[in-house]
Amino acid sequence: MLPDQLHGAAADGSVVFRKKLSRLQFCRFMAGHPTCIVAMEACGSSHYWSREMARLGHQAKLIAPGYVKPFIKRHKNDAADAEAIVEAAQRPTMRFVETKSEEQQSRAIVFRTREQLVNQRTELVNALRAHLYEFGHVAPQGIGHLRRLAEVVEDENTELPELVREICGDLLDQIDQLTGRLDALKKTIDALSRKGETSQRLQTMPGVGPIAALAIETFAPPMETFKCGRDFAAWLGLVPLQKSTGGKQRRGKTSKMGQRDIRRLLIVGAMAVVQCASRKGAPEGSWLARIMAKKPRMLVAIALANKMARGIWAMLTKQEDYRNPAMVRA
Repeated sequence: MLPDQLHGAAADGSVVFRKKLSRLQFCRFMAGHPTCIVAMEACGSSHYWSREMARLGHQAKLIAPGYVKPFIKRHKNDAADAEAIVEAAQRPTMRFVETKSEEQQSRAIVFRTREQLVNQRTELVNALRAHLYEFGHVAPQGIGHLRRLAEVVEDENTELPELVREICGDLLDQIDQLTGRLDALKKTIDALSRKGETSQRLQTMPGVGPIAALAIETFAPPMETFKCGRDFAAWLGLVPLQKSTGGKQRRGKTSKMGQRDIRRLLIVGAMAVVQCASRKGAPEGSWLARIMAKKPRMLVAIALANKMARGIWAMLTKQEDYRNPAMVRA
């Protein structure tokens, strides 16, 4: 079904009804309908409707849009999409999206808002760099070099037109405001990560901080849905993309087909561990030392992120803190 288009089918796939209802009519219709399986395409409001269907006694199943598309026969419209969702849901090997709770969605909003503010601040810093570059003042990329740009704007001896100085000062004020909002959100994230047992357990792993722990707890489904740690790593897109055929094994770059936020944060955390090992030296004879000796740093970080994903699966399924680091022991 879609929020305004229903397609009812029996267990053998025969059509029972096709209806086009408003959201209010849909709620009334499902409240009086016998208990059934309600399949929906995963979208922005699907988790809300899934919880509503569960409250009415129905069993809700969410399907990723990519798994629905192959079942659309020809033309695309709401009725064809609803029929495709029903056909996809009836497949015995279909994979479904876990319904998120209100708490998970609330944490997701915190995470997304922080990401949006970071992007806005980055855009303003880049604009400031570009404006000053036009007048011969150069600074490296990154928020860490903002002080250098501010000194150029604030120094009255620099040959900047008064209009440019005024506009750049306004940009600096906006950057300061965004930084303050980001600091407040960081405190909120730290408080959330300290409150949850899962977040505290995840942070015992090197390379996993409060933000990464919050992302895993928010966006990852229950670890029991994966048979092993490699399945979780594959869900994150941290395994090679396979294009094997004719009995020949052909593997390419990482698939990047999973949850991009968790994948990105695990790679960033793994790179931090690799950089620390580069400065201080990895334990002699460890897996990390061996792979760093023969592979590029970025490839090492992705491989370590894969091991971190498998370790996270083991930690959460066994309810244990991080121990016997895989990067230390061979």
